[in-house]
Amino acid sequence: MKHDIESISHQLADKGYVVIENVLSPELVQLARERVESLMAHEREHPYHPTDGIASPQDEEVRAYYKKAYTVDDEELERMVARTRHYRLQNAGTSWPVPINKVSKNFLFLPTMFDYGKSQRVWNLINKAPDLAPLIEHPLVLPAVRNILGADCNLHDFQSTSIGPQTGGGAWHVDAPLGQIAEPLPEFPLTIQNVWLLDDFTEHNGATRVMPYSHKLRKSPPWGSDPLPDEVVLTAPAGSVAMWLSNTWHRSGPNTTDKARRAILCNYNLSWLRTFTDFTSTMKPEVAAGFSNDLRYLLGFAAKAPQTR
Repeated sequence: MKHDIESISHQLADKGYVVIENVLSPELVQLARERVESLMAHEREHPYHPTDGIASPQDEEVRAYYKKAYTVDDEELERMVARTRHYRLQNAGTSWPVPINKVSKNFLFLPTMFDYGKSQRVWNLINKAPDLAPLIEHPLVLPAVRNILGADCNLHDFQSTSIGPQTGGGAWHVDAPLGQIAEPLPEFPLTIQNVWLLDDFTEHNGATRVMPYSHKLRKSPPWGSDPLPDEVVLTAPAGSVAMWLSNTWHRSGPNTTDKARRAILCNYNLSWLRTFTDFTSTMKPEVAAGFSNDLRYLLGFAAKAPQTR
């Protein structure tokens, strides 16, 4: 793939995905690896488990939902209930008016440990590793994103992932909130996902699978993780970036190797869509002050309803 913005934007709009090889310097790849390894080790040792939440009859429904929908062990399952109780406390004790499987995915926690503890996420990476901000504002990627979403797009999510060894991969899906919208889905993307490769992506270590042109079908994929005809495995060396539209069918592949496959996910959304992560509520003012105006806007500063009086 040519390293120019117009070519990237064209393939994204046409095929629904693009892979750009060898974008990052070896120094930045190594920095990102070190940050991710350190954070994952710390959070595995000290997982987030709040104890000051509000209990509710809805808790049993929450517990059943996570047990059915995700590959989590009992410890992570209880942490999901605890995080939901804490969220309820932060929101004036408010319960959802619909069953949890109907609640917007933007309002739910996703497991930090999954594949029964073999795989892991680190959320809100910009707060924990602000020196990785260049990935968000990358001069090749961000302009291509803006060509499709508009110049006033925001950052939807910024996290790191590690797909553990000997894991089975994920199910085919489109990105939230498309999976909860009635078909036909919108003909335009709501978000664009970027995956920065910290390790080589291979056919055997959990590289993402995509279905070219599936974004033009305007529907969700069939549920399951079986290979689909014409699927493409996004293989590339570390330091590359893979991008796809929210309405492109995709899934993480199985990792049949003995090593984890690590990446950083950098997801952008249309400015009028609720972001997946509320960066502004947890960011220290002195950290925000060190970022460019563009990055602050991407993080949600000056990109939400004003406090009218």
